[in-house]
Amino acid sequence: MEYGSVGGGTSGGGGGDHDSSDPQRRKKRYHRHTALQIQKLESMFKECPHPDEKQRLQLSRELGLAPRQIKFWFQNRRTQMKAQHERADNSSLRAENDKIRCENIAIREALKNVICPSCGGPPVTEDSYFDEHKLRMENVQLKEELDRVSSIAAKYIGRPISQLPPVQPFHISSLDLSMGNFGAQGIGGPSLDLDLIPTSSNLAFQPPVISDMDKSLMTDVAANAMEELLRLLQTNEPLWMKSSADGRDVLNLDSYQRIFPRAMSHLKNPNVRIEASRDSGVVIMNGVALVDMFMDSNKWVESFPTMVSVAKTIEVISSGMLGSHSGSLQLMYEELQVLSPLVPTREFCILRYCQQIEQGLWAIVSVSYDIPQFASQFRCHRLPSGCLIQDMPNGYSKVTWVEHVEIEDKTTTHQLYRDLIHSGMAFGAERWLATLQRMCERVACQMVSGNSTRDLGGVIPSPEGKRSMMKLAQRMVSSFCSSISTSNSHRWSTLSGLHDVGVRVTLHKSTDPGQPNGVVLSAATTFSLPVSPQNVFSFFKDERTRPQWDVLSSGNAVQEVAHITNGSHPGNCISVLRAYNTSQNNMLILQESCVDSSGSLVVYCPVDLPAINIAMSGEDPSYIPLLPSGFAISPDGRPDQGDGASTSSNTQGSTARLSGSLITVAFQILVSSLPSAKLNLESVNTVNNLIGTTVQQIKAAMNCPSS
Repeated sequence: MEYGSVGGGTSGGGGGDHDSSDPQRRKKRYHRHTALQIQKLESMFKECPHPDEKQRLQLSRELGLAPRQIKFWFQNRRTQMKAQHERADNSSLRAENDKIRCENIAIREALKNVICPSCGGPPVTEDSYFDEHKLRMENVQLKEELDRVSSIAAKYIGRPISQLPPVQPFHISSLDLSMGNFGAQGIGGPSLDLDLIPTSSNLAFQPPVISDMDKSLMTDVAANAMEELLRLLQTNEPLWMKSSADGRDVLNLDSYQRIFPRAMSHLKNPNVRIEASRDSGVVIMNGVALVDMFMDSNKWVESFPTMVSVAKTIEVISSGMLGSHSGSLQLMYEELQVLSPLVPTREFCILRYCQQIEQGLWAIVSVSYDIPQFASQFRCHRLPSGCLIQDMPNGYSKVTWVEHVEIEDKTTTHQLYRDLIHSGMAFGAERWLATLQRMCERVACQMVSGNSTRDLGGVIPSPEGKRSMMKLAQRMVSSFCSSISTSNSHRWSTLSGLHDVGVRVTLHKSTDPGQPNGVVLSAATTFSLPVSPQNVFSFFKDERTRPQWDVLSSGNAVQEVAHITNGSHPGNCISVLRAYNTSQNNMLILQESCVDSSGSLVVYCPVDLPAINIAMSGEDPSYIPLLPSGFAISPDGRPDQGDGASTSSNTQGSTARLSGSLITVAFQILVSSLPSAKLNLESVNTVNNLIGTTVQQIKAAMNCPSS
């Protein structure tokens, strides 16, 4: 095994190891030891694994290495030895666990054949050793101990231990439901079994046990990742080249592998694909607020609802400097999504590390740190990724973003999304930055009291009322994005009958505040149109064309009766709509539309007039029930061949012509408020026909083929 170490002084020359508080971060270089140096170090390690400072200085003089390099070499070597011991212990424990499990099975089988000599039946005993429940509890405890040791050992190896048995999934029983107020009642037909999943529990995992040795390793991994990220952020050629097709930054893999030879050891797998992108732009938020957003998992999800379906902080390894996030290191779990039931989420267990480079300049890096219990079937590995945040005048920030991911494609990407995903646009830096810019504009509009709004039924929204309405709409959008996620919290079933994709349906039990109590059916499908994303968004946004597709309006004219702007683009707004000539005069439609260069959303929900007045008056809208539906629109990722599709601009000013759109339509319906009922196929067909009719109406309105 060859060990490398890093060293170097500050960019200003001179300086020693003690000068770590210098705001000019030292550029560190990788050093490859010679065979003679390694031989001498190995010999010393056998005699003394923990050399003192005097011994390290002596080795430094003999081998021509810096004392810091000697120190790092011995740290790495001790870590390797620790991993070897852990692997041996893990193998022994696993064998012992299997032996005990087999013994328990044999005991249970023997108990089935025991006959009581008095009555001829099975014996009744008080002996806890023969109690089946006791045996099961002992097995659970053994497995937990095995998983703990395996987790620790795997961290030193750097990858999950594939031989380990998988973590047993949380058992969720299925439930037959009736459509209640949605479909035909009382129709007795074959039932469709769908898993019932509580929305309040996206993840059911137990935090791993993290030792001091683990934390030391995590700190080293994060520090090395930060060095690599800063190189990627601040270097152009030869690391980054401009694409001749669209002007985007493209990573030169040959140059990258020469500069970081140990970083791409996973590429021997022919199924591994690399996605790397970089983008920069100006954001309407100061650096401190951005850092706080990135280092708080709850704010992270709230700020990127269209991209982050789940984010949880597993453990805070280091809280950083007092009153600052600088030096903060967290172990996090996150799932990233594209808003379609056709695209699996990407799961990561990452280290997120924040460092203040100098006054007004921050860097945040995320890098995969594999733990067996979080291993995903859809294999993704995040190489050092993140952003550089530089404060600008007037509360603005310049953000440079890098995304760098290895994807092991064990499943085939659906043909509709193949171009978008393989181009890197679906999860790339451009989409992250465009979403961040739009969300920061939304926050800025929420803080401005003079934004234009319109009167609704005599209620003139105050600044508090406007913020309350924006909070209500934000919760609506988050609920919509969650409803069509392919996260582990959803189990989708496919219905046939609509083109080659079908309608995907899932059930979940709604118990959270602000949602109707009961069982909710989510149904969604995705289809493509040879129309630009901008034109598709305008079609859904225009209330004059709404009767052509919206079943809620019953074909009647719709008028916007309240309007709140929440971005510089006119399409970024919150609206309250009223459909005329309907029997439900008190029923309104709350809608939020948002658009940026990466895609757009139109999300809406029926809300009664008293609830709207509550929000407009500035009261807390958290308990207003919402069950949103809507559309997610994205480019299809295919370059335009001159058929007249529109032009889309990225944040750096270059243009890439896109040929069409991918549209996901989704509905949420309260199936039943009863604890048990039955979902029959007739009702499922009703949902299927509802989405199918909506899709056909959209295609007809936009003069597109219905096939």
